[in-house]
Amino acid sequence: MPNVKFKNYLHLHFIVFVWGFTAILGELISIEALPLVWYRMLLASGFIYSYIYFKNIKLRVSRRLFFTLFLAGVIIALHWITFFAAIKVSNISITLAMLSTGAFFTSILEPIFYKRKMIWYEVVFGGIVILGLYIIFKVEGDYLMGILYALSSAFLSSVFSLINGKMATEYNPSMISFYELLSGVGVVTVYLLAVTFFGTETDGFTTSFFQLSTSDWLFIIVLASVCTAYAFIGSVQVMKYLSPYTVMLTTNLEPVYGIVLAFLIFGEAEKMTSQFYYGALIILSTVILNGIFKNAKKTKREETLHNITK
Repeated sequence: MPNVKFKNYLHLHFIVFVWGFTAILGELISIEALPLVWYRMLLASGFIYSYIYFKNIKLRVSRRLFFTLFLAGVIIALHWITFFAAIKVSNISITLAMLSTGAFFTSILEPIFYKRKMIWYEVVFGGIVILGLYIIFKVEGDYLMGILYALSSAFLSSVFSLINGKMATEYNPSMISFYELLSGVGVVTVYLLAVTFFGTETDGFTTSFFQLSTSDWLFIIVLASVCTAYAFIGSVQVMKYLSPYTVMLTTNLEPVYGIVLAFLIFGEAEKMTSQFYYGALIILSTVILNGIFKNAKKTKREETLHNITK
C-alpha cells in the first residue's frame, strides 16, 4: 500500500504540473480567450464522452440535476474565459498569483453556501490575503485589467468548486464533467451565434474563427485532452488513494509550477518586481496555512469522536 500511495502521490504532482502548464498554453495559443474556451470545452467534452462510452457509464440524470450541472457549466466556462483573458492582457505570473485567492473566496462563500458559522482564522487569513493583493496592486498597476480578470476567475472557480462539492459525493465525476463541459460550450455557442447574426462582420463564427494555425490546433488539442480530460480523470483516480488534505496542499503548488515554467519558457517577459513575489508568497502561504488549520481541526474532531465511541 505505501508503494501505491507513493506512485499516486507522484501522479498527483504530475497532474498539478499539467494544470500549471495550462497557463503556458493559454499564452502560446494566438486566438482570443472566447474562441479558445469554445474549442477547449468542445474537444474536452468529446474526449470525456469517449471515456464514458468506453467505461459504459450511464448518462441519465434528473431534470433538477441537469439544471444544476448546466449552471455549473456556465460558471466554469466564464471561469476559463476570464482566466485566459487575464493571461492575454497581462501575463502568466499575474494570473496565477491572483488565482491563488480562490481559497480566500471559498472561505467567505462556504459559510453562506453550507449555512455554517465563519471561522475566526478564515477572517484573519482573509485580511492577510488582502494585504498580499494590496502589495501586488501597488507595484503592478499597469496590469490592472489582468488582475481584475484573474480575480473574477478565482471567484468563479470558488463558486464552481462549491457547487461541485455537493454533487461529487453522490454522482459519477465523469458524468458530471461531461454535462458541465457540454453545457458550457452550448451557452458559448449560443452567444457566438447571436453575435454572428447581430454583431459586426468580424465577430462570432466568422471564416477566420475556424482558420487556426497548425501550432494553435496542436496546442488546443493538448489543452483539451491532456490538461482537461486526462487531468480530470487522473485527479479523480488519485483521490481513491490519497487524503483530501494531501490533494489540496499539492494542488496549491499549481501557481508555483506555472510561474516557474513561465519564467523558464518566456524569460524576461515573465520577470516581475520583488514586491510582486512578496505579495504572491503571502497569498500562497495563507492558502497553505488555511489547509493546515483545517486539517488539524478535522483530525481533532475525528479523535474526539473516536474517544467517545471507544
